[in-house]
Amino acid sequence: METSSRLIEPEGSEEIPEKSEQRGARAEKSWQILRAAAKVFARSGYFNSKVSDVAREAGVADGTVYLYFKSKDDLLMSIFTTAMDDFIRRARAELASLSDPLQQLRRFAHLHFESLERDRDMAIVFQIELRQSTKFMEQFSSSQLAEYFQIIREIIETGQQTGLFRTQLSSRLVAKFLFGALDEMATNWVISHGNYPLTTMVDPVMDIFFNGVGTRHVTV
Repeated sequence: METSSRLIEPEGSEEIPEKSEQRGARAEKSWQILRAAAKVFARSGYFNSKVSDVAREAGVADGTVYLYFKSKDDLLMSIFTTAMDDFIRRARAELASLSDPLQQLRRFAHLHFESLERDRDMAIVFQIELRQSTKFMEQFSSSQLAEYFQIIREIIETGQQTGLFRTQLSSRLVAKFLFGALDEMATNWVISHGNYPLTTMVDPVMDIFFNGVGTRHVTV
């Protein structure tokens, strides 16, 4: 996961070396604070945590946190947007090398689990802490999460065009079904204290998603 894009100037802009160095130092400090925030929120819970706790974990003064983030809410938002931006960039890049919708969906699921598995603090924040506030969930649903669903929808629609998936199904509904399955497995992994690799759940989840649970066609 990289530092929040809002702290980085547009690529390609001309800048003197001193400015470039300052930008790098600022991005590094921002990342340091975000990592500390994720650790504190995961350990103590978002609502029980204070900005001073984050500052202490990051090894900086309280005022330094406010130089980079407006509030504790801004910290939580930045954790989410930074991680999602990184995931979406990575997913777009890796899926572009695959042409089979089945392989693309399987790879997408693997990336989803892998990104959480490699950072347990972030997984706890995503699966537990973010769900405590309706305000945050509404904001997230209208931002990067919409693009997350769009990636799945594009794969589903390609599969429908090539005859792999049923054309009468809504790609929007199918995307939500897949997200629901991945999300539930991730939450269960967090609650069970991650005593098994989350990525081992890719195959069983995708098998059910692709093949269902019945041995014959059932009319509903």
